[in-house]
Amino acid sequence: MSVRIRMKKFGRKHRPFFRVCAVDRHSPRDGRVLEELGTYDPMIAETDARAVLNGERIDYWLGVGAQPSDSMKVLIKKYGSGGTHLAQQKIALEQLAPAPRIVTPAPMAAAGEAGEEGAAEEAESTTEAAE
Repeated sequence: MSVRIRMKKFGRKHRPFFRVCAVDRHSPRDGRVLEELGTYDPMIAETDARAVLNGERIDYWLGVGAQPSDSMKVLIKKYGSGGTHLAQQKIALEQLAPAPRIVTPAPMAAAGEAGEEGAAEEAESTTEAAE
């Protein structure tokens, strides 16, 4: 079986999104895949953040004889392991990552605590009365 590394199209009209996959050469573009190796989103404004590849697995598939498509040759050269744009990609991905949200618990009201204890005592007294 000859294996190709190519992109599988997802998304909708005017909003493309691709998954980088290892596939059998004879399967259709959006057909069954052997392994998904990354993603490519051409709609992201920052060019270096568009491709996210699993370099280790791509190296494995290239090592066992997989042939990349023309567009994947360019992406692997830039963003694969040992790529020419890895430093720029790391910076671009950090800029796109949302800042972590810090959630502080709301202060508990003293009246709310007393109300909960009173309800618990009331429930106990009703169960004792029922017995």
